[in-house]
Amino acid sequence: MPIFRIIPTIGALLAEAAKNLEQISVSARLDAELMLAFVLDKPRSYLFSHSDEQPDEERYDIFTGMVHRRAQGEPLAYITGRREFWSMDLVVNRHTLIPRPDTEVLVEQVLACLDASPRRLLDLGTGSGAIALALAKERPQDTVVATDVSADALSVARYNASRLELTNVEFALGSWFEAVSGQRFDLVASNPPYVAHGDPHLQEDGLPYEPITALVAGSDGLDAIRLLATESPGHLHPGGSLFMEHGYDQAAQVAAILAEAGFTDIRHHPDLAGIQRVSSGKWPG
Repeated sequence: MPIFRIIPTIGALLAEAAKNLEQISVSARLDAELMLAFVLDKPRSYLFSHSDEQPDEERYDIFTGMVHRRAQGEPLAYITGRREFWSMDLVVNRHTLIPRPDTEVLVEQVLACLDASPRRLLDLGTGSGAIALALAKERPQDTVVATDVSADALSVARYNASRLELTNVEFALGSWFEAVSGQRFDLVASNPPYVAHGDPHLQEDGLPYEPITALVAGSDGLDAIRLLATESPGHLHPGGSLFMEHGYDQAAQVAAILAEAGFTDIRHHPDLAGIQRVSSGKWPG
């Protein structure tokens, strides 16, 4: 005789999944809802209005597999392959850093410092393309160049640009400024690695799943920031600006690095929690 499986209702599935995720996520219920909505290809509101319905066996198996992965600590963005940034639905995978809401502060500050004139902008270490694509979306008159040392990450960024139909973005493979040798820009932006080697936070919050080269930069976490500050002047037009995201306690050190490299008008910009998360400076030329 065939064995019939009893598939729980949507409401029961969500309750059980949330319980299983309590130890790994402070947003266990939300994580469960987002995963089930993704599997069913429905908005979250559908889950509440159809809580007594049962998914089919295939979707049930996919969902339970996703819950298992999340319970092991894998970030939700890698499980669904999606992350929203600047109201854009971005594809992400293990080759790219997961875009954070705080990085939107960098985009906001870059946009605030530019006038309406067409500009040539550079996003170093683009990953999924989050910064470059947000700038390209808001400033169609500009050309945005996005670089990454990882061919796999750059492929993801290209795919995101194609999906979003953003045609004013160029992509270049290479380590930092090696990818744009001989070129100059009106503004350079970057969310570089800024975590110190051996920092215990690297074992928390899903970070072990993210590419280590996008996170760690030397014994104090500032190696990449030093490189960007030192080499940016050779790629900026006079009066051009450099914007960098950095760690929660690095603002003073970043300001000193920028000043030593010759930047002026050095400023700090707070993130959503009020922490100085982005620093900028102008190159006098």
